[in-house]
Amino acid sequence: MNINIHPSWREQLYEEFNKSYFSDLLLFIGQEYESFICYPKSQDIFAAFDLCPFQETKVVIIGQDPYHGPNQAHGLCFSVPEGTSHPPSLSNIFKEMESDLGKPYPISGNLDTWAKQGVLLLNATLTVRANHAGSHQKKGWETFTDRVIQKISEEREGLVFLLWGGFAKKKIKLIDSTKHTVLVSGHPSPLSANRGYWFGNSHFSKCNELLVSTKKERIAW
Repeated sequence: MNINIHPSWREQLYEEFNKSYFSDLLLFIGQEYESFICYPKSQDIFAAFDLCPFQETKVVIIGQDPYHGPNQAHGLCFSVPEGTSHPPSLSNIFKEMESDLGKPYPISGNLDTWAKQGVLLLNATLTVRANHAGSHQKKGWETFTDRVIQKISEEREGLVFLLWGGFAKKKIKLIDSTKHTVLVSGHPSPLSANRGYWFGNSHFSKCNELLVSTKKERIAW
């Protein structure tokens, strides 16, 4: 299986690509994609990186797994392709954005416009077998994406990390909070949101205020 990733990330992560765990991971993923239906499409596995080059990353949102249903996962956490109905978590993200920024609820669930503005939409696990949630966890992806977070933290300054839910919050140990800002809240899934842990966090406006304070362009959410 070939690693098709943006050159800026290839330069930063070349040591990871040469480690034995990553070779084992590629072997596993290659076998899975040959034997089963897996998501996202192989050419979209590194889409989050391709749309958001290393030096242009300003904001990091961390998800857990790709969607495991058809026509949903396309390489960006929480995002779905054009024309696909919005999963519950994405719908709650848009509702919070709507109330926070006074913007209309979006028609499209494709978040590539965020990615192209410097929002790294990173799932901790980048692939999944169809209809089997978590099926590609603990195969090496988490080691790789943890290193991605550490690399951003080490090499960049003044980024905003949005950690939504318990899983994402565990990544705070990888982030140097003396150089970056971390905003945390409950997960946008209905289970969390309906219990009052998501709505009202104002992360979209807070993030833009922080970006402006470090002389970066705000995100047009």
